[in-house]
Amino acid sequence: MKKYFLISILTMAIAVVSSLKISAQDNVLLSDWQTPYQTPPFSKIKISDYEPAIKVALEEAYADIDRIANQKEKPTFENTITAIELAGEKLTRISNILFNLNECNSSDEMNAIVMKFSPELTRYSNSVTMNEKLFARVKKLYDSRAKLSLTTEQATLLENTYRGFTKHGINLSKKDKKTYMQNAEDLSRLTIWFNQDVLGDNNNYTLHVTDKKDLRGLPENVVAAAAQEAKDRNLEGWVFTLDYPSVGPFLTYADNRDLREQMWRAYNSRGNRANNNNNTDIIRQISRLRMEQARLLGYPNYAAYALSDKMAENVDNVAKFMQDLQNNALPVANSDVREVMTYAADHGANFQLQRWDFGYYSEKLKQEKYSFDAELLRPYFQLEKVRQGIFDLYGRLYGITFRQSSTIEVYHPDVTVYEVFDGDRFMGVLYLDMYPRASKRSGAWMTEFRAQSNIGGHQVRPLIQVVCNFTKPVGDKPSLLSFDEVETFMHEMGHAMHGMMSDITYPSLSGTSVKHDFVETMSQVMENWCYEPEFLNTFAKHYITGDTIPAEYIKKIKASENFLAGYMCIRQLNYGNIDMAYHTLGSPLTGDIEKFEHANMVEMLPVVEGCISSTAFTHIFSGGYAAGYYGYKWAEVLDADLFSKFKKDGIFNHETAMDFRRKILSRGGTDNPSVLFRNFMGRDPDNKAFLIRCGFLKERLAKER
Repeated sequence: MKKYFLISILTMAIAVVSSLKISAQDNVLLSDWQTPYQTPPFSKIKISDYEPAIKVALEEAYADIDRIANQKEKPTFENTITAIELAGEKLTRISNILFNLNECNSSDEMNAIVMKFSPELTRYSNSVTMNEKLFARVKKLYDSRAKLSLTTEQATLLENTYRGFTKHGINLSKKDKKTYMQNAEDLSRLTIWFNQDVLGDNNNYTLHVTDKKDLRGLPENVVAAAAQEAKDRNLEGWVFTLDYPSVGPFLTYADNRDLREQMWRAYNSRGNRANNNNNTDIIRQISRLRMEQARLLGYPNYAAYALSDKMAENVDNVAKFMQDLQNNALPVANSDVREVMTYAADHGANFQLQRWDFGYYSEKLKQEKYSFDAELLRPYFQLEKVRQGIFDLYGRLYGITFRQSSTIEVYHPDVTVYEVFDGDRFMGVLYLDMYPRASKRSGAWMTEFRAQSNIGGHQVRPLIQVVCNFTKPVGDKPSLLSFDEVETFMHEMGHAMHGMMSDITYPSLSGTSVKHDFVETMSQVMENWCYEPEFLNTFAKHYITGDTIPAEYIKKIKASENFLAGYMCIRQLNYGNIDMAYHTLGSPLTGDIEKFEHANMVEMLPVVEGCISSTAFTHIFSGGYAAGYYGYKWAEVLDADLFSKFKKDGIFNHETAMDFRRKILSRGGTDNPSVLFRNFMGRDPDNKAFLIRCGFLKERLAKER
């Protein structure tokens, strides 16, 4: 999940003052939109509009900051802190459109604009956070905060604003400020290059199959999708891509081992090939620059800097958390791997099991062990019915309704858009973008075109975007999701509703603007419903017959829930370990990236030369998860604990859900997550529910049941 905040502090601002003057009538990005809920008029926005609009919006943002910093009135919360929140509103609006569309509907022209202005964004952000007059006003308020009679939300905003200055170099020497600002500009370029390189390698590879025998083992829907892909490219036969709905099933089901290897190597060498998309040097530069930034600010490494305002607080706490979890998971993981290897050997694998074999044989083992083929679930998970099931769940829990709109514009024909209501109260707009395309990065995420706020009684409701890459419809056959894709949809909708149900004052604290190791909790807690028969029965209907998903299928979903749980846990911890390794460096990384990665992983399968995670690890090198990837596991502990209350009270219990909404969902980042958690649960977090859910405490699990 990625989100662009109004300030963090003012990280989405743009540099360079321009003398160019353009009237609002000449550029739709600068005009007042006469659209439903002031939604973006996408069809009227031209690529050529961005650059001049950004320059004009920049002038306004500079002027806003100058007025705040140079005013003669003594600092008050309203004329300084609130004013900073409101500064550069037009700039924020334009930036959100540009950067969000560059993720999901990009073009070479749009990429060029992003590359040109990202350093400018950073330069302006630095000019704000190093504005000594502005900081003097903020500091005066911060130093006297005990006397200001602030609300909890105001106190949090003041704290965040003050820390935004101190964590972005306001107290550095003049020389160090110059270094810090240059490093920040370089980082802004490098992180965008990294993402573009991954997308480039992703799009540059296809597997073109012309012999039908090479399709053996693949499900019918995967073959049909590959045939459609070939047709779209004016090719005969079948085309498989590195988009997950294509590569994932291929690696899981294709009998042709050589082609599985080819696809696996292609996917796992993105950013690490001998071409212009190679990310190895970019990784060295990013990790070095982040380390230097942290050192300038007095931290031993970037992780210490990043964790100073997260729930985990410091590197030692993260290390202990991950080590404790690894100690619980590793024995189970080793058993998982041995079981798959034994099964493969017993079923004709007279070779050392490789990484492109593991998914294939583990799926066959799963089918045999639980007498169940996950592909049998797809006919019951038609995208439209899953979507309606999720909508109905939010209606049942929170009274929320979704109305598809034909008047709100979308940025691509694949996108559907909904007005969201709580009774008669308008809550916001939800854009759903579900299918892969060449102009869209892989993965799934939630973001927003506009944040919720309510400053001075001016209620602004959010414009939320959910982007996924699900299996596309083929001919008359609808999009049929795998169970994993259903979980992904639930996950991202959890983020979306966290943003949608926000009910606070200041935009930089709204919705998902929480401590980063808490943000995944709201999404991951929703995944729990996917395993509940009472929920699945409400929407999982066969797309042809209309029959409800058989009870035996649901039992097998539950029975197989912890299949390879240890292996998958170690796999996720490996990503967290790599992340922390890059961001706890004490000196620049000059050695081989592959060796560095493997030295910081628990390897359970043979290492494959040329194939690593780091060079396509967009979460930490171009997203917002640097020194924070552990947060997925951290949030799992919290979500399992939270869901235990829903299980106890009833998974559709409206009172429990509304209590959750009031005390956590609606509160955004207005208070410490530990406080929000205690307000709802009545106690501090306990990892017991998580360990039981994963099957790591089997004896206790049996007693609990």
